[in-house]
Amino acid sequence: MAAPPLLSLSQRLLFLSLSLPKPQLAPNPSSFSPTRAASTAPPPPEGAGPAAPSRGDRFLGTQLAAEAAARVLAPEDAERRRRRREKRKALARKPSAAACYGCGAPLQTADEAAPGYVHPATYDLKKRHHQLRTVLCGRCKLLSHGHMITAVGGHGGYPGGKQFVSADQLRDKLSYLRHEKALIIKLVDIVDFNGSFLARVRDFAGANPIILVITKVDLLPRDTDLNCIGDWVVEAVVKKKLNVLSVHLTSSKSLVGVTGIISEIQQEKKGRDVYILGSANVGKSAFISAMLRTMAYKDPVAAAAQKYKPIQSAVPGTTLGPIQIEAFLGGGKLYDTPGVHLHHRQAAVIHADDLPSLAPQSRLRARCFPVCICIQWHTCFFLKTCTLIFSSEYNVVFRLMIQMLD
Repeated sequence: MAAPPLLSLSQRLLFLSLSLPKPQLAPNPSSFSPTRAASTAPPPPEGAGPAAPSRGDRFLGTQLAAEAAARVLAPEDAERRRRRREKRKALARKPSAAACYGCGAPLQTADEAAPGYVHPATYDLKKRHHQLRTVLCGRCKLLSHGHMITAVGGHGGYPGGKQFVSADQLRDKLSYLRHEKALIIKLVDIVDFNGSFLARVRDFAGANPIILVITKVDLLPRDTDLNCIGDWVVEAVVKKKLNVLSVHLTSSKSLVGVTGIISEIQQEKKGRDVYILGSANVGKSAFISAMLRTMAYKDPVAAAAQKYKPIQSAVPGTTLGPIQIEAFLGGGKLYDTPGVHLHHRQAAVIHADDLPSLAPQSRLRARCFPVCICIQWHTCFFLKTCTLIFSSEYNVVFRLMIQMLD
């Protein structure tokens, strides 16, 4: 019989460690675990444990939870659906048909006296060659030759001439703007600052950023300090509680301040469309023309857009719909919008034939009137005229009051 093989020292120690029983450690009463106690507890006798929920119980619990959640979220869901319906309705008003590039009125061949009329042969030819965006309607051709043709009537509209659209309808055409992601350029006439300020601009712009542009500063007297004017405008904007990105003083005629606005637009638009917004006859079309003329030196897209720019006219309500202009090389479009007609402005109650006489053509001149010291304000005509020194829109009022004084 062969002798068993000899084991080495390490093998013997390993064999002894495996063969010896392991010591039982006493439990630590401070580290009690319910999970460990439950696992060591004896199982309940058969038939005494909790029954598993049936399929019907699970279905009933799901339905009750869904009904409770619906009761909690019902008002929020209703409000969300209402906002969604309003957004769809507003976006449906966004113009999609071909329009006149001069006034934005939809092109039509039925009514020759209405805005947007184009001769049927011209319309068919341009449509065949996909050139409807280059069509100018008959009304714009007359406006470009100095004819005073009004088209807006109703509340805030104008009484003279034939009316084709109401002021409320023009406001509805801008209702989709609050749902767009855009940069808003709000224009205000320095000659009629409070009258053309459009305090409820957020009803149209929504939460979109706004750049405030003060136009027609070339009409101010020569010795006017523009820095003081800028400080006064900023103070007025703060009082009116309008949050704007910046304030610019410009002149579409002399191109003062236009370069600075273009630089800020390029910086702030970030691929968004740019909308020019303001009250009627505030100079939106003239401002766009000045922008295109300044941008044309460096931007070939803006140079090409100068051929089809909006019509400028002294008639408030020249623009009857949003006009899309390809003006930016890096993306985003420029839009001219219809002016918001405000019933409290003096031009809203003046006949169309008298509107050119109200439009200032040269710089204003500061005038000093003698002040009569009277106890009763309503009996002093001199004192009343002092509040109308810098407004050329009140020339008619000046003449009437001077005649009364004579």
